[in-house]
Amino acid sequence: MMLRINPAFFKRFIQSGSIGGIFLLLCVIVSLVIANSGAGAGFNALLGKELGWDSLHLRMPVLSWINDGLMAIFFLLVGLEIKRSLIEGELSSPKRATLPVVAAIGGAVIPAVIYSLINAGTITANGWGIPMATDIAFAIGILSLLGNRVPASLRIFLAALAIADDLIAIIVIAVFYSPQLHLTNLLYAGGIWGVMVLMNRLGVKQLYAYLLPALPLWYLVHHSGIHATIAGVLTAFTIPTTPDSSVSPLEKLEHFLSHPVNFLIMPLFALANTNVHFGSNIEAGLVKPLGLGILAGLIIGKPIGILFSSWLVVQLKLAKLPSKAKWEHIGGIGLLGGIGFTMSIFIALLSFSDESIRSNAKFAVLVASATSAIAGCCWLLFLNRRNKTDAPSPTV
Repeated sequence: MMLRINPAFFKRFIQSGSIGGIFLLLCVIVSLVIANSGAGAGFNALLGKELGWDSLHLRMPVLSWINDGLMAIFFLLVGLEIKRSLIEGELSSPKRATLPVVAAIGGAVIPAVIYSLINAGTITANGWGIPMATDIAFAIGILSLLGNRVPASLRIFLAALAIADDLIAIIVIAVFYSPQLHLTNLLYAGGIWGVMVLMNRLGVKQLYAYLLPALPLWYLVHHSGIHATIAGVLTAFTIPTTPDSSVSPLEKLEHFLSHPVNFLIMPLFALANTNVHFGSNIEAGLVKPLGLGILAGLIIGKPIGILFSSWLVVQLKLAKLPSKAKWEHIGGIGLLGGIGFTMSIFIALLSFSDESIRSNAKFAVLVASATSAIAGCCWLLFLNRRNKTDAPSPTV
């Protein structure tokens, strides 16, 4: 008997917030299987194959094209989401933005402090930015799987928190994880970006007018010493939008990029960067300062930072809890915030050049993210079941 799939159901499934996280998880599993099979050496050789143009000083391994090139498109989408949220979304007013922004700051600072304390004086001290990040796709995907078992307002809160968290990560990458700067290229890049900003001010609406100069902007940023992905964010901030519900060029581009990023770029990033070979003693790295710093930062530091900073800002009467949410729910969101994955692995790649240290860092991020996902999901399910049990029985 042939299995028949309802087209409407399939369309809803593809458009749901959970499918991106599920697909990403499948790619992580595939990458780990490849890395620990006979195909691992061939796959690494493919990632190391150089492509590009020597005349443009733009010849890089496939892995670098993914991490520096395709990920710039991912950061373009992240920048569009941040700008839309600042103009018309969850971060558009101080009243709406205060709680998630402060929660994101607390959820970034506390893990970084914990990691720094554990790794002080070691060769891995530079990785303090690794446990600061929350993976928006995975975290929201896990929360979406819970459906109506959690208050709907929590998804908005987590989305705003993750967007603010991404902004913090972008600033950290640009300021602290960029090597030697080349001022000439940086000035040329600034000039191109200035023209793009001017076009925005003059009311230019055509997307090609911004996307075409984005290519030389990426090239110049790539050769300036600042990580090339920042060009994606700079481009996003110049795309025109509107403060109302009318469809803007920004929203058109965001809609156009969402599926390619979620179903092509992010899976390729996962396939290329989570191919960790499970050696005989890889788990020993979890009890070394690097592994302990990442585990403690993401699993413990994230929920503590998010919960405490949220509690503080509410006590100061600067914000209110999301509708129908309790402090236990904020704790559950804090646990889900420990799903670092994409951005944590990305910062790990920028932090270290030694491949064995990178592998240990990626393995610790995977373990911490999986632990945080399971813990957050189980806690929120427990709260839902407890609330149902505590609810008064209907009168007859």
